[in-house]
Amino acid sequence: MGDLKSEAIKTDPYIAMRFPEFRSYIAMRFLFTFAYQVQAVVIGWHIYQLTKDPLSLGLIGLAEAIPSIMVTLYGGYIADKSDKKKLLIWIIGSMLCCSAVLTVVTTDHVLSLIGQTPVIIIIYVMIFFIGITRGFYSPTAFALMAQIIPKEHYANSSTWNSGSWQTASIMGPAVGGLLYAFSGITACFVVIVTFLALALGCIIFFVKNYPAYFVPKENIFKSLSEGIQFVFKSRMILGALSLDMFSVFFGGAVALMPIFAHDILKVGAEGLGFMRAAPALGAVITMFILAKYPPMNKPWRNLLLAVAGFGISIICFGLSRNFYLTLLCLFFEGAFDSVSVIIRSTILQILTPEEMRGRVSAVNGIFINSSNEIGAFESGATARLMGTIPSVIFGGSMTIMIVIFTYFKTKRLVPLSLKQINSH
Repeated sequence: MGDLKSEAIKTDPYIAMRFPEFRSYIAMRFLFTFAYQVQAVVIGWHIYQLTKDPLSLGLIGLAEAIPSIMVTLYGGYIADKSDKKKLLIWIIGSMLCCSAVLTVVTTDHVLSLIGQTPVIIIIYVMIFFIGITRGFYSPTAFALMAQIIPKEHYANSSTWNSGSWQTASIMGPAVGGLLYAFSGITACFVVIVTFLALALGCIIFFVKNYPAYFVPKENIFKSLSEGIQFVFKSRMILGALSLDMFSVFFGGAVALMPIFAHDILKVGAEGLGFMRAAPALGAVITMFILAKYPPMNKPWRNLLLAVAGFGISIICFGLSRNFYLTLLCLFFEGAFDSVSVIIRSTILQILTPEEMRGRVSAVNGIFINSSNEIGAFESGATARLMGTIPSVIFGGSMTIMIVIFTYFKTKRLVPLSLKQINSH
């Protein structure tokens, strides 16, 4: 009877959600991501409306990536040695302050009062500070989740964690685009500030304090180097992070969506919202499927297939001239990316020692920020040099080439199962 009960728990797709603190964590994750996604859509659209320059969209990513990469390793060190709850309160509170400033500076009154150039500069400065908060957020949230969920449920918690992010990423862009179109940017920022305040409440009132596992006995540089060395010694972790970084660096077309919405498909801010939501819709539907059928039977094989599918979807997106076909391409892009995210996060959770989670997550954060935000700059720069559509096709093609190269370099990892990863 005991074995049957144990087996039922292992196969329960909702097992992680049965922990109250994890539910509070997921609510925080959803609210924070929703606010961030609404902000990303409206800031991108607003900047493009002010400048009409593809490079300005790429600079948004660069303004966020540079500070995030600069502080992420330190953020991981602080996360390992600190109470995660207290640290998250400071992080979300700082994000809330930056969004409050953006609420004021994007109003028509301030634009007429100080002019377009100062407004753009202030927006980029706030994005810079948001990049700093994100550098601390990722390792802290990753380390906290590992403390509130038992190790045997890491794979399931990773699926729900990813699903929470993806669900917010569906609703955020759609709400942001529609609100911007019908109510203006100020209404968007009222929603952003409200959701950030609710995320803060989830941590303050519903998550308990956890003492740090890691008490540094050496200087900070040696502590940070331990996290870096661990990642580079683990071929599975390093391979997964590298594959994600280079594929998304070349294949990330999100930064160029305002150009497609405004100039190519001519669907306006409403269409941009749906375009930003389509990848997340594909991802969240995939998440529900993966909660029942986890992709960890042969994770490395599945990871390579997922990233290849991601690259093909990007190429199709670049070639499409029909709005609904574009949404379908973006839907599949998100679906394939979701598989990649869940596999990578599960590998990280399983292989990382408890006392190193913050620092290892920080290294992971550097890879992710390099691919997403610097990839956005790469997309903006290549769009200016090559044209928007050729740059997207080029990026998708490079993603597929990276998968082929990675396959030949890591053939021996392809047949490994989840159990073999544990002993790898």
